[in-house]
Amino acid sequence: MSEQTPSYLQGSLAPVPDEIDAVDLTVVGALPRELTGRYVRNGPNPKPGEDSGHWFTGHGMLHGVRLRDGRAEWYRNRWVRTRRLEGGQPFREDGSRDLTVGYANTSVVAHSNKLFALVESSFPYEVTRELDTVGPCDFEGRLTTAMTAHPKEDSVTGELHLFGYGIRPPFLTYHRLCADGQLITSFPVEVGGPTMMHDFAITAHHVVWLDLPVVFQPERIGMGLPFEWSDGYRPRIGVMSKDGGPVRWFEVSPCYVFHVGNAHEDAQGRIVLDAVRYSRAAWMSAWTTIGGAPDARQAAQSGNSVLHRWTLDPASGRVSEQQLDDQNVEFPTVDDRTVGRPHRYLYAVDRHTIVKYDNVSGAVQRHGIGDDWWAGEAVFVPADAGSGEDEGWLISIATHTDPAVPSRLLVHDARDLTAAPVAEVQLPRRVPAGFHGSWIPDGEPA
Repeated sequence: MSEQTPSYLQGSLAPVPDEIDAVDLTVVGALPRELTGRYVRNGPNPKPGEDSGHWFTGHGMLHGVRLRDGRAEWYRNRWVRTRRLEGGQPFREDGSRDLTVGYANTSVVAHSNKLFALVESSFPYEVTRELDTVGPCDFEGRLTTAMTAHPKEDSVTGELHLFGYGIRPPFLTYHRLCADGQLITSFPVEVGGPTMMHDFAITAHHVVWLDLPVVFQPERIGMGLPFEWSDGYRPRIGVMSKDGGPVRWFEVSPCYVFHVGNAHEDAQGRIVLDAVRYSRAAWMSAWTTIGGAPDARQAAQSGNSVLHRWTLDPASGRVSEQQLDDQNVEFPTVDDRTVGRPHRYLYAVDRHTIVKYDNVSGAVQRHGIGDDWWAGEAVFVPADAGSGEDEGWLISIATHTDPAVPSRLLVHDARDLTAAPVAEVQLPRRVPAGFHGSWIPDGEPA
């Protein structure tokens, strides 16, 4: 490729040109028989010859691997057949946003017997377990904003908490789905301006908002994504009851957060938030890289994204901050059963390493997959419904920097990340390094 080829079209990020199916995949090692279901991963994949101008705006493509009875039965990949893929335009002639037109390229989430491909700038797209596209979903007309790609399901109530942000007031709107998938709550939340709120958190009783200084800049329309760091925007974290009411805002040191690990309420009633924090320099470096700097490795050297903790005390109004590690990480995950509740273990990835943090002992385990391999998000799957936290498996996709080398689905025993994977599924092609995946056990969704 030319030296001017953007990073999101090169190496481990280079898109694949077509959709394929393969069966009876080769397995090295032994797949746990408890893994009966599908691993589905989402990510941007422009059409052949297409350059969307930013990594975040490639068409969504789902990659799925079916596991059952210790076998890898199939792999298949499918573009999410959005109206954008079919040539639809996100803005109407009157300037209003058509929320049925989006990329659906960021995550894939199951709720109430349905599976959704998500991106934060449009409605969700329902897809099947076979990765076929059903179409855009507005929950019977009740959803009137875009939907975040990072909704949070409360494992106790079964409710799905979500939000939409926009570039015009209201800049932030909170939504909640009940366990059966009906949208039952929507209301605006006041923030400082058109902030790019990629993620948020929940606790047992609260929603945690990230009002941070990456904001919409209209003069950048047509120049990739029109968001920039603003030194004049006041960085805040907000705590709001799940039932609504006023938001308690806590000013924090300037930073940005793409991805939250988890949040919970401690014994003193404080809100504890663990997330990956970017300093201004780290965010500028990352934004340059994902925006298309031809040499992504060089651009990524000027700042790190690190695991960080904020402790917010509603009683005193004070906030404390603590850096938990100095390793560059992203895509933090936890056992989904602990979302909004105290968690002991958190998993993340560096470019070539899967990392496990123990919040009780302070121990950190790291597993390098090789300098030529990029580690995808590690998704935790419990061994069974009654197993304890960390008793299960970590599933991730490793992508080689050489586009000619096929990818591998890695399965690690989460209890000992330092050991070799218990199984590797040899995929029939390279899966471009992408965003977020989910494990969909058989029977969910129907």
